[in-house]
Order: sequence, then C-alpha cells, then structure tokens
Amino acid sequence: MPRAALLSIHARVEGAGPSTWEHPSLVQVWGPRFSTYVVPARDHAVFTLARLPEDGRARRVAEDLAARLQAFLAGRRMTDGEAGRGVGEDSNRLRYASTTGTVLIRWAGARAPTVWTVPRPTVEPLEARRELARRYLHVFGPSTPAAFAVWAGIGPAQAEATFDALTRSLTAVRTPIGDAWILSRDEPGFRDAARPAAAARLLPSGDAYYLLQGADRELLVSEARHRTALWTTRVWPGAVLVAGQIVGTWRRAHANVTIQPWRRLSRAERDAVEAEAASLPLPAVGRSIVVRWDA
Repeated sequence: MPRAALLSIHARVEGAGPSTWEHPSLVQVWGPRFSTYVVPARDHAVFTLARLPEDGRARRVAEDLAARLQAFLAGRRMTDGEAGRGVGEDSNRLRYASTTGTVLIRWAGARAPTVWTVPRPTVEPLEARRELARRYLHVFGPSTPAAFAVWAGIGPAQAEATFDALTRSLTAVRTPIGDAWILSRDEPGFRDAARPAAAARLLPSGDAYYLLQGADRELLVSEARHRTALWTTRVWPGAVLVAGQIVGTWRRAHANVTIQPWRRLSRAERDAVEAEAASLPLPAVGRSIVVRWDA
C-alpha cells in the first residue's frame, strides 16, 4: 500500500520524507494479484499490461471494462465507486481493467481510491511480462516459474512460457529448497562478499524483502514458529531487521511502535531499532514515536 511503500523507500533510500510516495516520478496501480503498488511512472506497463490475460474470455472482459471506463471518465478523475456506478459495474471489478495498462489510481490507504485512465502503453504484453519476470528474479531470485505465477497472479502456463522466452539470459542454480533460476547478469552479485548491513531497519507489512510464498520462506526464516509470527493468516506485521537478519516483528498504532523480538537483543541493538523507529517519515503523527518492547 502507499504508506507501506513510503516506509519501504525509507528503508533503502536516504532522505525519504512523508510525501515521497507522492513524487511525480511515481504512480499507483492495481499491480500483481490486483494489490496496490507504487511503481515508477515510466514502468507502469510492466506491472499492469504484463498481466493481461491470454485467455480469450478473460481478456475480452479486461478490454471491455477498460474501454467503457475510458469512455465514461473522458479525462476526469473520480472515486472507484463513482466510476463503477458510471459504467454499471461493482467497483471491485474495475481492477480487471488495470491489466490493459490504461488505469491509474491514487489511494492513501483510507477511504476510496481515485481512478483515471491514460493512453495504452506501446509495449506489447509479452515483452512487458518478460520484463516483469526480470524484475521479479532480480528482487526475489533464485526462483521458479511456479513462484512467479503465484506472485504475479498469472497462470502457470504464462509463467512457464515467460521463463522459456528468457532462457538465454537465465542461469540455473541449486538452493537448499530445490533447483531454481537467477538472471545471469546477477550472478556476480551472488558471488560477491556481502556488504555491511545497516544496524537496524523496520520493514513494513508486505515489503518485497519478505514477500515470499511456500518453501521460499524457509530460506529467510528458519524456525517455523517465527514464520508463523511473520506470515500470519491476516494482515502481516512489519519485519525487524538487525544487521541484515529478521529478528522479530513490529506494529504501529499512531505514534506507538510495538516491537516483538524473537531473541534477546543487546542494548546497542535495541538502541539501533529505537533510532530507526524515531526516523520513520510518518505524516501527521503529532508527537514523537514511542517504542514499546513486547518481550
């Protein structure tokens, strides 16, 4: 979500402020699995058109919804509810039009998102899907076509065909949970010595660092009880990183940040976590962050 995107940016980019997620170089889309994503404006087709269904009926639904939405809005912006009523559809169905690459949204995490339409991207869906797979492998690799299909919300056959089309640019690797693929150009990075990690980072719910499914989670968090605490059946908590390792979870209510560590942290580690919490670019909190340790 947008505010989560802000915290994800803050964890990686120095100088991020409360309004960074609204920078004109960024846009919001209903992206993979129709979740709300903040993405580079120039790349919005990669996260939308790449997922255009190949199935005839599903594709016709997407194209028809997009055409009717574009005709009704005619350059205007309005809430998804208003737009849905205007085209005679439940507002949730408008998400299907996003796979044409012609629908952008703005959602602050509360109330209804605003929707509008833009010209159709010139890139072909297949090439957009290949690029989406490259982005996926760069961030989540080593991985497999099956895992890519789940993450992107596309069919297994589409995912397999996409990886087949990229064969010349992929390298097969073996991992503790099975054979997988990486981008060949990323291999030097896998072989390089790890750079020093930040003392502490607070990653928001759904951050790409741990947006994993199935056995992939075992590579990041070895203990089953900790995986259950991080990947809950409801809204995920945030992940607490200390020296590059996930050591607990966190949640926030207004200015109160609650930390649940999985092991005993040293005084220096706690100080680093509290300093990171104090630096979060939270808009309209009204007072200083208070860290509560639940352990």
